[in-house]
Amino acid sequence: MASVETEETDLYWMTKAYHLAQQAADHGEVPVGAVLVNTHNQCIGEGWNRPITGHDPTAHAEIVAIRNAAKLLGNYRLPGATLYATLEPCSMCAGAIIHARISRVVIATPDPRSGCAGSVYNLLDTVHFNHRAEITMGVLQHECSSLIKAFFLDRRKNSEN
Repeated sequence: MASVETEETDLYWMTKAYHLAQQAADHGEVPVGAVLVNTHNQCIGEGWNRPITGHDPTAHAEIVAIRNAAKLLGNYRLPGATLYATLEPCSMCAGAIIHARISRVVIATPDPRSGCAGSVYNLLDTVHFNHRAEITMGVLQHECSSLIKAFFLDRRKNSEN
């Protein structure tokens, strides 16, 4: 069971990721945000979805945050880091998490269509890879799920008009 301090820390950083997801929505992107935090509880990278505006299919929130952290630290490995993501990572993002050696992934809401932290597959915690990440699911789930659902509902309404 997580300590009260861990729960408060998780809620703090997931709230930051949620605000980044809102920025993605403001730019017409699927509202996903991510924050990467080091062992000293300092933000070392953040991002929101940008594949449409950036014309880059790899510009998912998690990838943007990992790239920013790696550049800041001058290292492609991020051991001990915790990634906060408003949506369960896809296979591409899970692969990047594994390669970066991120220790823990905190996820707001599952992705039943392409989630690779337990929904469709669990790439983050499998014996088949040389690295595993601890997974915490459900932090700020209602808010993040509602943001995504509202985004797609609005998109469907606009496409009908």
